[in-house]
Amino acid sequence: MIPFDYRRAENAASAVALVSGNPDAAYLAGGTNLVDRMKLGVAKPAMLVDISRLPLDAVEVEDDGRVRIGTNVRNADLAANTFIRRRYPALSQALLAGASGQLRNLATTGGNLLQRTRCVYFQNPTTPCNKREPGTGCSALDGYTRYHAILGASEDCVATHPSDMAVALAALDASVVVLGPAGERIIPVSDFHRLPGSEPQRDTVLEHGELITAVELPPAPARSAYRKVRDRASYAFALVSVAAAVELEDDGANPPVIRDVRIALSGVAHKPWRALQAEAVLRGAPATEENFRAAADAELLSARALRENGFKIPMVRNTLVAVLRDLTGSPSPDASAEGTDHPEGPDGPADAGWEELDS
Repeated sequence: MIPFDYRRAENAASAVALVSGNPDAAYLAGGTNLVDRMKLGVAKPAMLVDISRLPLDAVEVEDDGRVRIGTNVRNADLAANTFIRRRYPALSQALLAGASGQLRNLATTGGNLLQRTRCVYFQNPTTPCNKREPGTGCSALDGYTRYHAILGASEDCVATHPSDMAVALAALDASVVVLGPAGERIIPVSDFHRLPGSEPQRDTVLEHGELITAVELPPAPARSAYRKVRDRASYAFALVSVAAAVELEDDGANPPVIRDVRIALSGVAHKPWRALQAEAVLRGAPATEENFRAAADAELLSARALRENGFKIPMVRNTLVAVLRDLTGSPSPDASAEGTDHPEGPDGPADAGWEELDS
């Protein structure tokens, strides 16, 4: 780890002034991702500005039902918050699915949004990586791609975004409140992260020096949930995950009609992937298995598998259908037809997604 200057911010404005005035400065909060990258030699800030003691650590419920979450709210505290657990279960579930209890005790809301990819080539300074060193190439294209993108990738980068929390926030239509040298602005979570294009080194739309001060949630949807499929039940990043929020028509129809739906995917793209094509198929449609699968297929039309991650396409389909089925109370088809006759664990069916790739 290289030597660096350390400053403790007195307030948000002074923090912004310190970082925006130094192109090699960075913010430090929980440090659960940044410090790891510094140890690996991937991140080399000349100055760290500590914002962890700023009074931005409250969860505030507004009179109109909106919620404001301070950037320094710890992941463990947010997951355990009674109001969040009751009204925004997808967010609590996503937080509890991420990392270990020890890391959740340190990691912050703002820091979680700013996690960088865990692509093995990005984290290895001896390998070419356009995200780490623009113009050097993407080692993953001819390498290990089990965890890599099937949607929205480019010739310059096929890495995936690692956050569970950000996926739930995308499905909940949250916004990020940012303070910069030019003042405050509010960015929808779905627009906050970028696809790689020709600039994979830019994860977000933030300008240097801009500081996340809060995340804002609109009034809670009627139903929401998050499901994560991974190689082991704990301490693993998503192969695929699905967050969804659903509103049903209250007219007694059987099956019920989906009035509104928002869906986000993880493990499949450079950013939390808002499934807009799937949403369009489902809005105004009956909540049936057939419609769930049609929605998944519409979203996956643009999916492009790499050498080792073709299994993600059926895995997305099956996981999305399972989440929608649970949220709408739709009956499950015969288990043998679904290939779900194995015991179901905390991440869903043990064999979720392991069907023929052309099915």
